[in-house]
Amino acid sequence: MSRLVFETQAQLKERIISAVNSAVSKGELPEGELPEFIIEKPADKKNGDFSSNIAMAGARVYRRAPKMIADSIVSNLDLEGTLFERAEVAGAGFINFYLSQKYYSAIVSDVLESGENYGKSDFGEGKSVIVEFVSANPTGPMHIGNARGGAIGDCLASVLDAAGYKVAREFYVNDAGNQIEKFATSLEVRYLQLNGQDIEMPEDAYHGTDITAHAENFIKLYGDKYVNANSKERRDALVNYALPINIEGLERDLKAYRIVYDNWFRESTVHNSGDVERVLETLKEKGVTYEKDGALWFKASEYGNDKDIVLVRANGLPTYIVPDIAYHYNKLVTRGFDKAIDVLGADHHGYVPRMKAALSALGLDANRLDCVIMQMVRLVRNGETIKLSKRSGKAITLNTLLEEIPIDAARFFFNLREPNSHFDFDLELAAKQSSENPVYYVQYAHARICSILRKAESEGITLTAPKEEELALLTSDEERALITHLSALTEEIISAAKNYDPARITHYVVELATLFHKFYNAQRVMTDDKELMTARLYLCLAVKNTIKNILTMLKIEAPDSM
Repeated sequence: MSRLVFETQAQLKERIISAVNSAVSKGELPEGELPEFIIEKPADKKNGDFSSNIAMAGARVYRRAPKMIADSIVSNLDLEGTLFERAEVAGAGFINFYLSQKYYSAIVSDVLESGENYGKSDFGEGKSVIVEFVSANPTGPMHIGNARGGAIGDCLASVLDAAGYKVAREFYVNDAGNQIEKFATSLEVRYLQLNGQDIEMPEDAYHGTDITAHAENFIKLYGDKYVNANSKERRDALVNYALPINIEGLERDLKAYRIVYDNWFRESTVHNSGDVERVLETLKEKGVTYEKDGALWFKASEYGNDKDIVLVRANGLPTYIVPDIAYHYNKLVTRGFDKAIDVLGADHHGYVPRMKAALSALGLDANRLDCVIMQMVRLVRNGETIKLSKRSGKAITLNTLLEEIPIDAARFFFNLREPNSHFDFDLELAAKQSSENPVYYVQYAHARICSILRKAESEGITLTAPKEEELALLTSDEERALITHLSALTEEIISAAKNYDPARITHYVVELATLFHKFYNAQRVMTDDKELMTARLYLCLAVKNTIKNILTMLKIEAPDSM
């Protein structure tokens, strides 16, 4: 809903209450406490633009049949000075309200006056939210799951921003722990192999060509300097060389994908700052840990988990969950964000209750952490699932995907389904320049409107500020359907923010493009009736601006021509 829609509904509620009070004062209805009632948009436009159940809700209070109550309310209803033209009683007592043309004219004016801010609201009241997403291990390239997580996380952050939250985007760099040890082992073995040593790569190590490339480039710089060094010195040197290159590559690839983070937070920070030890000590002090078999355990089962969790192994090393707890504590306490949102893969279902349990045990409100669980992606071509890249024989990465399809298509397609749904990514469709491709379809609507406006300008037509009498001519079914959809943008953005579902916005803009094409095919824009032509040009401009606002939010281009 636009600001105008909010105001219109609030105004309608006031008039309904006033009508009830009037009926009571006249003795048409007995005195009683005003019942709670709803005002909603009916699914079928035949039932009005808005409908209320006030008569049904008041049946017990007013001891009348709902139909009698509704008739009394309507007879006392004063719509003067509102954007409604009439009210009707339907069925057993529903009251349906019909908007006047003034309303539709006002919506178009509102869109045009708001400009690039149309759709934005202060729903989030400026509360601070940190959205952490992708956070791929810096031990190799990003895969397709990271590509989906990147698009979802970045667009979710944009949606939250438009809904009035203060948003920070963060990448959590796992530069410590088991995966770094495995990375070090992989680099060390390849380095020694390339220097002529007969040593076998462990099966659970990283076997990718990127590991070999790092070892080869390391040798170009240092030769066999580290062959006879002790293992720790050699491993540290290799990791200190290769890890920054990988992190730089992640940042570069994500920027190419139009994702720019406010912060790259390193896991090593919570180790070096002492946060890991502090979290462990705090949990011990709160009496929620115990020792068993030489390990330190967290009583997660007391916080709704199905079993307890090992925090520190018998060898004295913390498990992965401890730095993760310290990291979330850092977000919510040290840095003081009101809300932390993690976009996680499908394999993290068990992780979420464990993390929430730990935060509760630390004395925090676990509801301040929300997790978006993202399901797997299947790449499909010609109806068949692709598992390997034909060119390299390796799993398709973000980079290889973007070599095949446009970035606009990737970002749009990954946001076509809500995060928790499985998604088949049709490579052929994403690259197709036709109305079958939803992102092309939306972009074409924007380009078509730009073409219409250029033609109008070439004919000497200048659009400044619309007049109410001009916009009053927009009365066709197609025009009203288009304007009604325009009015719903703010509500859709708020719903997308509340449900952590940016797919609502892609669905909205596809429907907007569909309604525009229907309007364009049914009603001539460049007509001999100059006033009607001007009104339709303003409507076109309102649609164009709204499409651009949405595509900008999604970091997708809004082309002027195609």
